[in-house]
Amino acid sequence: MGRKRKWARPRWIVLLAVLLFLFLYIGVISWHTYKPLPEGINYQGDIHWTDDVEMFTDLTFAQNKDGGGMMHENHIFDEVYKMIDEAESFIVLDFFLMDHYTDEDKDFPEIAQTLTSKLVEKKKANPDMEIIFITDPLNTGYGSYESKWFDAMEDAAIEVVYTNLDKLRDSTPIYSGLYRTIFRWAHFEKNGWITNAMASKAPKMTLYSYMILLNVKANHRKTIVTEKEALITSSNPHNASGFHGNVAMKVSGAVLNDILEAEEAVVRYTNGGTLPRAKVESPDDGEYAVQYLTEKKILEALLGDIAVAQTGDTIRMGMFFIAMPEVVESLVDAANRGVNIEMILDPNENSFGNEKSGLPNRPVLQKMMDETDGNITARWYNTVMGQYHTKLVTIRTKDEMYITNGSANLTDRTLNNYNLEANLRIIAPGDSELSKEIDDYFDRLWNNKDAMYTLDFEEYQDSFTFFQRGIYRLQELLKVTTY
Repeated sequence: MGRKRKWARPRWIVLLAVLLFLFLYIGVISWHTYKPLPEGINYQGDIHWTDDVEMFTDLTFAQNKDGGGMMHENHIFDEVYKMIDEAESFIVLDFFLMDHYTDEDKDFPEIAQTLTSKLVEKKKANPDMEIIFITDPLNTGYGSYESKWFDAMEDAAIEVVYTNLDKLRDSTPIYSGLYRTIFRWAHFEKNGWITNAMASKAPKMTLYSYMILLNVKANHRKTIVTEKEALITSSNPHNASGFHGNVAMKVSGAVLNDILEAEEAVVRYTNGGTLPRAKVESPDDGEYAVQYLTEKKILEALLGDIAVAQTGDTIRMGMFFIAMPEVVESLVDAANRGVNIEMILDPNENSFGNEKSGLPNRPVLQKMMDETDGNITARWYNTVMGQYHTKLVTIRTKDEMYITNGSANLTDRTLNNYNLEANLRIIAPGDSELSKEIDDYFDRLWNNKDAMYTLDFEEYQDSFTFFQRGIYRLQELLKVTTY
């Protein structure tokens, strides 16, 4: 009996400790999954009118599906450089990924170098001009090393704001609960020693930095604003992303200050700073209605626009990732009520030279096909190099075209108030120059007018497996994904 009493107390202590930890763990998960967002995040700007909206695209394509006759058409960052040259009062940038590291033996465009040089030269020529660059701590390996590009900007008195991700909600709760209760306190290394997840040639990372990375959260926005105009895009100033397919929209007018207000929210909650404002008028009319949206407001507006489409209308999409259940369901419903749906998707086959599994697009698209009895038509982009990184959705009705474009993939992580995202929503007359340009863009890719841009749906679905679909379902259930 004495021996039983001797061991009973420690067992109860251990059990009590485990129960207390589980209680804490579940509480931490619940709080950081649903906690209030920083003020100004999940932003919905007013609808403004303007006559000035321009579309810019990047495309890499070949004459055949094996990569013969490779061609590149890059226009987006040329326009960014032009905006920097023409700015007179201020420049505000918010870009997710900016570096030059790669394991691929290719001559990528030197975007990081050129953008840095442009900004540094601009600041030296205009010392009193405010230039603020908001970015993601991914560019320093989450604190493992310095960025030569952002260091050069700071040396030139350009303000660099590394977004505080800790205040955002956790999109991978099972892991992030452990990170917040245990792993975040293990910050004891000074030098990196683990191969960088982005590229083996990049500086090594510490274990602590990898623990942060595994939370899989980001300031994923991609925009630049001056006192004259703004450009919202899906492209990053990242050399190895230089041959990705992307789309950008440039706009002017009163929407500029909405963009600055939304960007200031990130600066304010990160370091308490503010941003300048543009001196622009807000006209009562114009050819295009434009609206700046971030985070879940992008989803809400998109679902509303899809709901507008009726029998005979057309939804066209160029998308890197699609997996958000609400979007998938709304597109299925639209197809089943007679809306024509054409989707150009990335096959999720590669990422910076590394082979990928086809998730999430291949199983999601198969599901959509099954639930619409084939009423949705889809093609895969022929990704002979890079990715089809575009995030463009258009809904064409009898008289108008509803457009959304920017940083947001159609996934839970990007549209459910986890990542920071930014899109421009546009309502354009059906016969406008912009609507025609977008139609021409899709027609060119869909019909392979002058190259092998896209491949038949069956090209990748032949290898579709039950196992792949099961992995996707498990990822969806556990919220353990990178998309």
